[in-house]
Amino acid sequence: MEYPWNELTLAFSRTSMFPFFDIAHYLVSVMALKQRPGAVATAWNNPLSSWLSAMLHCFGGGILASILLAEPPLKFLTNHTNILLASSIWYIVFFCPRDLVSHGYSHLPIQLLAAGMKEVTRTWKIVGGITQANSYYKNSWIVMIAVGWARGAGGAIVVACEQLLKGDWKPEGDEWLKMSFPSKVTLLGSIVFTFQHTKHLGISKHDLIFLYTIFLVTIKVTMMMTADSAVTLAPFEDTLTRMLFGRQQQFSLNEKKTEPKTSSNGSASSVSKPATEAPGAAKRHAKKED
Repeated sequence: MEYPWNELTLAFSRTSMFPFFDIAHYLVSVMALKQRPGAVATAWNNPLSSWLSAMLHCFGGGILASILLAEPPLKFLTNHTNILLASSIWYIVFFCPRDLVSHGYSHLPIQLLAAGMKEVTRTWKIVGGITQANSYYKNSWIVMIAVGWARGAGGAIVVACEQLLKGDWKPEGDEWLKMSFPSKVTLLGSIVFTFQHTKHLGISKHDLIFLYTIFLVTIKVTMMMTADSAVTLAPFEDTLTRMLFGRQQQFSLNEKKTEPKTSSNGSASSVSKPATEAPGAAKRHAKKED
């Protein structure tokens, strides 16, 4: 039973992302761009600006990883095949007659298939980022985690910078202020793969790739089918927060409870006394009138 499992995981880890999985990644990324307000009008009025935005959506993680490793940010442009493929996806999404691509993508099975294939590419990007960082900084696990996370989910940061330059940036959508679920799960994967790479995790690389990818695809498909974003890492985050910061939160709650008591000697007492004396004064006035 062990041999077929190893054979399966090895074959899966050697799967090429080009072209089908890359097409799914580009399709999901460009469709996310098209759903932004004003994106269609921008594509018709300024195709170059729309194309640049699409390339940032498709290759943002690689751009951010290159910046972190002091590599040329435009290094992704040297991969002419992927650039042409992503550009083709952008063109047919925005300029296809009768908007056939968008209509076809609107069906839930197509969305599930494309989203699942995109999550597969996320695993490959995390592993590629960790390997790339290790080639520069041998076994520097902090750098490996950062670059792996940047390759897997850094596109959201690059897109946020693009929106800032265009004046469309909103603080509540910033990944630094409020991390999305893909960013969180990518960070978790980057940590796990880094520990495996540095021999601190007793599991083979191909087994971990297979298990993590199944986890990503299952969570993503479940969230889309139930139309519920509550399938998150909230239980794990709550447990970790209580373990690390539970006492501080308990002290802060106790301080909030004692604040009204400490302030009772000041203005709070002066306000409460007239309120208690008011009924007695009303009774005295009533006796005098009798």
